[in-house]
Amino acid sequence: MKCIGIIGGTSWESTAHYYAALNRGVKQRLGGLHSAKVLLWSVDFAEIEVLQQSGEWEHAGEIFADLAVKLEGAGAQCILIAANTMHRVAEQVTSAVSIPLLHVGDATASAVLVSGMRTVLLLGTRYTMEQPFLKDRLSARGLEVVVPNGDDIVTVNRIIYEELCLGIVTADSREELLHVIRRNKLRGIEGVILGCTELGMILAPQDADIPLFDTTSIHVQSALEFSLDD
Repeated sequence: MKCIGIIGGTSWESTAHYYAALNRGVKQRLGGLHSAKVLLWSVDFAEIEVLQQSGEWEHAGEIFADLAVKLEGAGAQCILIAANTMHRVAEQVTSAVSIPLLHVGDATASAVLVSGMRTVLLLGTRYTMEQPFLKDRLSARGLEVVVPNGDDIVTVNRIIYEELCLGIVTADSREELLHVIRRNKLRGIEGVILGCTELGMILAPQDADIPLFDTTSIHVQSALEFSLDD
């Protein structure tokens, strides 16, 4: 079993889901008392969120690259960034280490393509929906990526930062997100990418009448395949 290095804490709520899912996956595949080999470096999200708001992505990338180097030095054999938004600095992390970064966009694109779908709605933080770092990665794999309009971007971003990142999950916010999905079905989408690791906390497959692709679950599966590949 290979050791997985995780840069987490953005937010710790979703990082906890990563850790639990990795261990459940290993137990399911290997049985008994087996658990995942994981090195986790969890940052103080408040410090990173300030850099996000001020557009200091280069600085944030330096921090994440340094953490990746430390994880590699401690024995990690791959790196996971446990947040879609922080893949904004994926290239800085990749260039800092000799071990692979398992990119959430690559894993997600593969999962969507296997389903036979091409046109998807991307939900996430405003950075993920407005900036090209994830959209372009998905498009390069052959997907047509649709993002919500401005008002819906504000709504989704607010629910993520003001509720989900704080562990708050409400029925009202779930319904708001479902309204966003329904409005965008008119644009010809075939599925929805939950492109924020917290969105799987509030939306489950049975909630929507259209396929949902939970990037947390998809990312975890790619890590398990890497870790357990003989």
